Amino acid sequence: MTTSIIAAAAIMATALSAHAAPPAVHHQSLEVQGVNVFYREAGPADAPTVLLLHGFGASSYMFRNLIPQLAHKYHVVAPDLPGFGQTSVLPGTAFDYTFDNLAKVIDAFTVAKGIDRYALYVFDYGAPVGWRLAVDNPHKITAIVSQNGNGYEEGLSAGWADMRRAWAEPTAANREALRRFNTLDMTKWQYTEGVRDTTLIAPETWQLAHAAIERIGVEVQMDLLLDYGQNIRQYAKLHEFFRRQQPPLLAIWGQNDPFFVPAGAEAFKRDNPKAQVRFLDTGHFAIETHGAEIGAAMLEFLDGAAVR
Repeated sequence: MTTSIIAAAAIMATALSAHAAPPAVHHQSLEVQGVNVFYREAGPADAPTVLLLHGFGASSYMFRNLIPQLAHKYHVVAPDLPGFGQTSVLPGTAFDYTFDNLAKVIDAFTVAKGIDRYALYVFDYGAPVGWRLAVDNPHKITAIVSQNGNGYEEGLSAGWADMRRAWAEPTAANREALRRFNTLDMTKWQYTEGVRDTTLIAPETWQLAHAAIERIGVEVQMDLLLDYGQNIRQYAKLHEFFRRQQPPLLAIWGQNDPFFVPAGAEAFKRDNPKAQVRFLDTGHFAIETHGAEIGAAMLEFLDGAAVR
């Protein structure tokens, strides 16, 4: 009789847990280095931290569904990078939009938040920011999840031709050729290209991203596109970090990405043989169509890595 009661109680507890209210997500700002960094935060403050870094044409809004999924077990923090979303450079602050400076701001943000150790989720532009954090602070990195966050030159598709030309010859004409990457149509295309069912993608995603570009200024994005070539020059440092530290790493990739091809995901295993690589039948913004699957894979991976 007692055994039956205990079993019934266990079943009830499991059912209640499955239908538990999602953790509250807090929307806050923190000033560091003359930048007002907007961020989303959820989960127990004393739990292991997961730092989510978004990319081009996005903001921490892209993690709106992932954060509650992870926050039952982890402390989740997702800042908007300078130049994106709700983050703003304060009036009177001189700020050059380079990936070095983006990384410095996010590093200062983690220090101000008292985050001494964290797992990284990197996507697109979030990758070169996260790679700098990892190379400079290897002792802080507990694990890495890369969702179409490139770290190898073979991961760059032919779609980078105009940008490569501008990196090699940063003339006014070559810079101007990059302006089309910041149009509403191109932003939408990045969300929909390679996606089997585009009705799964809410139009607010690219609309909000484009609104931020118009609010903050397109020249900021042009500066970052031109600076992206510096990230490739730093790949060797990243690969040495992988070889030396061998961090637990999951590359979960939209295989139809027009910019970062599957070879970039497979390449992680060259320097980090234990890296896990998974492909999803979708495009660049895989989280928009396969968010639940990515979240489940992350929980399994982070639990297996015993992240603390």
